[in-house]
Amino acid sequence: MYHSPISKISLDGREFLVKRDDLADKYLSGNKFRKLHTLLHTDKTTYKRIISYGGTQSNAMLAIAAMCAKKGWQFLYYTKPIGHRQKENNCGNFYLAKKLGMQHLEIDENLYRSFIASLHIDKENQTYVIQQGGADRSARDGLMELAKEIDNASCDVKSLATPSATGTTALYLALALPEYKVYTTPCVGDATYLRTQMSALETIPKNLIILESKKKYHFAKPYREFLMMYNRLKSAGIEFDLLYAPAMWMALEEQTDEEILYIHSGGISGNESMLQRYKKFSL
Repeated sequence: MYHSPISKISLDGREFLVKRDDLADKYLSGNKFRKLHTLLHTDKTTYKRIISYGGTQSNAMLAIAAMCAKKGWQFLYYTKPIGHRQKENNCGNFYLAKKLGMQHLEIDENLYRSFIASLHIDKENQTYVIQQGGADRSARDGLMELAKEIDNASCDVKSLATPSATGTTALYLALALPEYKVYTTPCVGDATYLRTQMSALETIPKNLIILESKKKYHFAKPYREFLMMYNRLKSAGIEFDLLYAPAMWMALEEQTDEEILYIHSGGISGNESMLQRYKKFSL
């Protein structure tokens, strides 16, 4: 099991610790490395096919593709219809996942929800379905390992932070480490949506604190302040993803003041294509 190191960065004189889960693997890193722990330790003869679904910017999509390439499993990934420009893009998570062997299938938008529901009912033998973003109870084992690493690090910090899409990482960390505050920020939808996603897995503990952004952001849309935060963090010594990290770091600066250990959720492989979309901003 990979044990990630802890680094230190400073933002405007305030110090933060960073759990470097981004260093676990080039494509299979961050919270997806933790969420896929059970499958990574499953004998390769157990499954022949892995199925998942979601968006084409997804870090989970790329991580699953990397895992399946290692295991020799077929990987089918379903999305709503996408444009030709995205299909032909030669960088980013979608392009890399296809290079790793992912088979992409588009489902008509009107049929998408019912089709996804059917995946969990009609799956064949030796097929495993991973919910969008890796929001699965099987993720708990890997996040328990992460919790043990944090608890054994003896870094005298009792507040953690990790951004959320489905909230799986934040939820299981908070459950495993009740003596810690666990901060998170909803990056897909609002706090109500996030609580709904987490509640589908477990009861949300009191030590999990949701910090809502002061401004409403649409997921995967470029924002000047996100690019500014990305550049500040990179100048401080660590590159973070452009999809989730900026909103979390902005919330931490605005709404907290204690020493915090940030869990690096990986995903920087998608920055190349995201930065192309940020070219309209001149800083």
